Amino acid sequence: MELKETANVLKLLGDKTRLSMVNMLAEQECCVCEFVEIFQMSQPAISQHLRKLRDIGLVKEQRKGQWVVYSLNKESVYFLLIKDVLKHIPSERDKFIWLENNGLRIICN
Repeated sequence: MELKETANVLKLLGDKTRLSMVNMLAEQECCVCEFVEIFQMSQPAISQHLRKLRDIGLVKEQRKGQWVVYSLNKESVYFLLIKDVLKHIPSERDKFIWLENNGLRIICN
């Protein structure tokens, strides 16, 4: 890893929303619609955050029917760095529970 690239990764994770997304994706895959509900942001805004994470290789996407599902890219050269950073972040499980309790977790199935 180059210093400049590592700085760019850390800069991307300096945004609370993106850091939270990466933390959630470390636990489970999610689609844009779930992030829209969790963060109460527009779909284009969520997609921009995910695009930035995807462009640097931190997340990957997979089509499931009409939905695009995102997951943490465990093959990224930055995966170990991300894994170490996430050790210092509280779990996001409560957000998944909230989605399930509100019938929103199944929206993309």
